[in-house]
Amino acid sequence: MTVRGIAWLALFVAPALAWGLDYRSVTEAAVLFDAPSQKAKPLFVIAPGTPVEVVVSLDAWSKVRDMKGDLAWIERRQLSDRRMLQVRTGGAQVRSEASDTARLVFEAESDVLLEYLDAGPPGWVKVHHRDGETGFVKASQVWGL
Repeated sequence: MTVRGIAWLALFVAPALAWGLDYRSVTEAAVLFDAPSQKAKPLFVIAPGTPVEVVVSLDAWSKVRDMKGDLAWIERRQLSDRRMLQVRTGGAQVRSEASDTARLVFEAESDVLLEYLDAGPPGWVKVHHRDGETGFVKASQVWGL
């Protein structure tokens, strides 16, 4: 590869790797719109705590993607840095340790919200349920990472 090719690679690829994904949680029940304006068409209401991926931010608005892949606009003030995860499949097993053989703390049904506490060993995430239970869940069983 030439020096010029390396420069182009660094210019376009490196920033993309550094950006990562930006997940936020909805602070209150909020209307999602088809454009960044209160005058735009309302699409649906999203529940408090729901994790969303921020795709684009413009002034007071953010375009977000939910777990189903739907895109919509939300007022930025309705998003929190608090990280919540949404269970993808029914029967997500939350265990006392990051191991398939660890004691089962609880099972979470599809769409249950869990607070992200920390990254565990590869493939696991430490989470907290609103009822007070804490444990590790497989990263593949939740959305919002």
